Amino acid sequence: MTNATLKAVQTWAEMIKFAHSIFALPFALIATFMAGRANEGGLPTVTQVLLILLCMVAARSFAMTFNRLADAKIDARNPRTASRPLPSGAISTGQAWAFLLASAALFLVGCGLFWFLCDNPWPTYLSVPTLGALAFYSYCKRFTAAAHFVLGAVIAFAPMAAWIAISPETLGWPAIVLTGCVLFWIAGFDIIYACQDYAIDKDEGLFSVPSRLGIANALIVSRACHMATIVLLVLFGWLTGLGWLFWAAAAFTTMLLIYEQSLVKPDDLSRVNLAFFTLNGVVSLTLGIATVADILLLG
Repeated sequence: MTNATLKAVQTWAEMIKFAHSIFALPFALIATFMAGRANEGGLPTVTQVLLILLCMVAARSFAMTFNRLADAKIDARNPRTASRPLPSGAISTGQAWAFLLASAALFLVGCGLFWFLCDNPWPTYLSVPTLGALAFYSYCKRFTAAAHFVLGAVIAFAPMAAWIAISPETLGWPAIVLTGCVLFWIAGFDIIYACQDYAIDKDEGLFSVPSRLGIANALIVSRACHMATIVLLVLFGWLTGLGWLFWAAAAFTTMLLIYEQSLVKPDDLSRVNLAFFTLNGVVSLTLGIATVADILLLG
């Protein structure tokens, strides 16, 4: 790979925050393997897993590119985000739109293949509404401080959608509880992340929990979200009868979320990036690997 090619890959990876796929993908795989227990043999097929991965990557690429296009002018006025590929000119608006349309087409194809290869039409039925919901989030901070919860909801739809794609007839409380768990987890750490833009959001007239309630109160809301996450995680384990691998990961997750909340204070946001990316990446990977392993090894 030449230096120019490598630089282009890095630019596009930054554009869509590819590394942040680590947040939603493990939960989609948890749902995939949970729903796959209804299959003959108790596991999802290789085709189903590959299609889930394809749809996840395409949907996330669409969502992040749309968000970058919608926020390009706002990002250009924010010192923290002015160096992003679109505001800085590293990627043109035309290139971003082309990538957006390609991502949407790939997602629609992936959903259609569930119908063609797996005889499940539900991903196709839900494909366009899903893209609409992913796009809708990008405008929420213009009119509601609940934007963090909308983000949580659209990301949390990943495990619900995966469950529907694998075994829609077994959809029930475990899928709903897992969705709620992801929703509050995402909203909780997005509120922490938004504290960095408190002043900019106030100046721009944008809505967020920090800009409406202040940073101190926003952190209280974030902590309440993560308390709800822990409660729902315990409920999920109880409903599904998972084994000790899951419960060990759930206990570790609880400790990580408590530590995450301790890192950020109203007068000290210097460790937001550690709280936002590193710890939450560990949370997602730990739960994903442990839960899938629990299903595979302990049944």
